[in-house]
Amino acid sequence: MKFALIMGASGDIGKGIAQEMAEKGWSLYLHYHSNPESVEEQIRNYQTDYPKQDFFALPLDMTEEEISLFLQSIYQLDAVVFASGFTTYQLLTEISSTDMDRMWRVHVKTPILLIQHLQDKLARSRHGRIIFISSIYGEIGSAMEVFYSTTKGAQLAFVKAYSKEVASLGITVNAISPGAIATKMNQDFTPAEVEELESEIPLGRLGNVSEISFWVTQLVDKRSAYMTGQSIVVSGGWLK
Repeated sequence: MKFALIMGASGDIGKGIAQEMAEKGWSLYLHYHSNPESVEEQIRNYQTDYPKQDFFALPLDMTEEEISLFLQSIYQLDAVVFASGFTTYQLLTEISSTDMDRMWRVHVKTPILLIQHLQDKLARSRHGRIIFISSIYGEIGSAMEVFYSTTKGAQLAFVKAYSKEVASLGITVNAISPGAIATKMNQDFTPAEVEELESEIPLGRLGNVSEISFWVTQLVDKRSAYMTGQSIVVSGGWLK
């Protein structure tokens, strides 16, 4: 049986990834912080639909550095997907040091701390997979989200470097960089703002969560073993 840890499984993209991986036979560790109800509902549904698989809810505040208890709940592991994240919309001169620290820890420091401790488990799999859900802004940057762009760019730099270090262990490390996806992260946009955004996207619409989870299932497939250190941009042609 294959086991995956999905960080941020309570969010829209994390939930979509969990659903698709459960459908494909994966047992899942589902991480959450502020929305346990989402994960609890998922587990009830998965246990009914996939009774031969295992599903576990794991809480963790990724802005804190205490991860030892969280790690004690993880046994076999074949894949890790980092789908946690948040942003703020403001000029760089307006972002607080506290928000910088929180964003850095959620997007970069805590994922790397977890990987340090989980590497041996992934290596024992011989088909270990690490996937970051990054952002198009990590590729090209964005005004009003400068620090968010910085942390997402750091994820991509980590993917490129760490993939070389663990290739001989059978672990691949890749990223998916979504463009504008229809999630709660974009719920503050007015209809006019959404329409303006869609007009800038060559495909003329926001992306769907399933169009991100699809690529996760490709990267965890054994046939993706020769792909590592890469970022797949899924943006409808936007900003490219």
